[in-house]
Amino acid sequence: MKNFDKYQIGYFMPPSCEMHWTKKDHIEKSPIWCSVDLRDGNQALIVPMSLEEKLKFFKFLVSIGFKEIEVGFPAASDTEYEFLRTLIEGNHIPDDVTIQVLTQSREHIIRKTFHALKGAKKAIVHLYNSTSLAQREQVFKKSREQIIEIAEFGANLFNKYAAAYPETEFQFQYSPESFTGTEMDFAAEICNRVIDIWKPTRDKKMIINLPATVSMSMPHVYASQIEYMCSALHDRESLIISLHPHNDRGTGVADAELGLLAGGDRIEGTLFGNGERTGNVDIVTLAMNLYSHGVDPHLDFSNMPAVVDLYESVTRMRVHERQPYSGKLVFAAFSGSHQDAIAKGMKYRDKKEQRIWNVPYLPLDPNDVGREYETDVIRINSQSGKGGIGYLLEQNFGYQLPDAMRESFGYQIKQISDENHKELSHQEIHDIFTSEYVNCFNPIEITKVKFQQKNGIIATIWVTINGEPYSFTANGNGRLDAVSNALKNCCLELDYNIISYSEHALENGSNSRACAYVGVEDSKGNVTWGVGIHPDIISASVNAMVSAINRTLK
Repeated sequence: MKNFDKYQIGYFMPPSCEMHWTKKDHIEKSPIWCSVDLRDGNQALIVPMSLEEKLKFFKFLVSIGFKEIEVGFPAASDTEYEFLRTLIEGNHIPDDVTIQVLTQSREHIIRKTFHALKGAKKAIVHLYNSTSLAQREQVFKKSREQIIEIAEFGANLFNKYAAAYPETEFQFQYSPESFTGTEMDFAAEICNRVIDIWKPTRDKKMIINLPATVSMSMPHVYASQIEYMCSALHDRESLIISLHPHNDRGTGVADAELGLLAGGDRIEGTLFGNGERTGNVDIVTLAMNLYSHGVDPHLDFSNMPAVVDLYESVTRMRVHERQPYSGKLVFAAFSGSHQDAIAKGMKYRDKKEQRIWNVPYLPLDPNDVGREYETDVIRINSQSGKGGIGYLLEQNFGYQLPDAMRESFGYQIKQISDENHKELSHQEIHDIFTSEYVNCFNPIEITKVKFQQKNGIIATIWVTINGEPYSFTANGNGRLDAVSNALKNCCLELDYNIISYSEHALENGSNSRACAYVGVEDSKGNVTWGVGIHPDIISASVNAMVSAINRTLK
């Protein structure tokens, strides 16, 4: 590509980089979560949500555990103002949930914002002004001190208007917008000037929100910026350090995670990362990453399909099939080797009765997010293998195919999928299996068998071959061997040996049917399989042998 030389690094490293956070290998506790779906997310939609949709979304966010929810910019439009008043006047805000609103540092906007909150029990009021070098030079054409004056002006007005509504418990939040493009010493200075005006305490903390309004660096740089700010800010013990990453470089989740290691306490983000441009940080992925490390995220995504459905209905956006934890294909294994490892891992887990999850290729138990092994994990196409196909038949239909038969059937299924250029459903695979292998009685069908115990086992069989009735008698070492020897007396000049036999109950209980598997080898070494199902185990065995022979004749 041309023109790469017109770009350069736009962020500023801190004056000092201690990087103590690099000694930590994982996050040990859940942050405070603040959903900004109804503001940052909504303003990024092609068709913004209606009041009814926003109310539905708000209630859903509450139901999955959010305790802080940014509900809008009430001074920006009548719709935003009306939604906030609907929440308050309709008593839709639970006592343990705090709403958050946003305002610029302009008096008429701040005044209207506080007025819009009248009657709320609790509220976070979020003041912001842009501080980056690019914004100062190109947009505002103001010096550092003039930008600080804008922040101080708004901070003083917050104190003034909050005092007029003593019935509401206010918490103040300040953001140096475009933080990642701001010189770090200036970011610390402007935040400290606001802190000094609001005078937070350990019992009444304020929030300093440090947004990656535009993601400009690798994640470790953002983390180093957060670490510096935590050490440079006044009254750190009276502050909540909030992170608000965007995803311009595809590193929103990494920015947030490393930022938490570096001292962040709180995350502002959206479900599935909806937001301006490439979106905000995805809270679902962040929370589930914690969950997969054994940390309670204090958000409930145990019914992920319902979360996806609600989100898609109110935003008209689509959750991608490969979206971490939530996409329709994130647990799907098409590869034969992957399917085999998963199937063996699941059997090992059941056998060992393990609590700790460590199944190969599955970083999370699909059941924990409302997904099913049978439909979501083992998916069958031309890339699939015997392990996955065998596991599918066993888990869904109870068949326990011998290893060699699984391989034979697996190749058959792969060939069918390849020829038709399609994924095969579980029911389609079952239908192919039963029609091809189970109780195949053409051209041979044994309709009756009588046994005698004399010098081993003597079997007399009544059989139809191409519709013609016959009977034959022979002896053998066992019942199936005797039936086989009797059948070899027929007119078809059958030349085969039984090389494999196994059986099991197909269901639990006294009325269970027996399922038998027989492999026969012809004179050329070709092996063919048959399956017999019958309430009687001997009849099931005979049916399996006949099915294998008929498939050989085909």
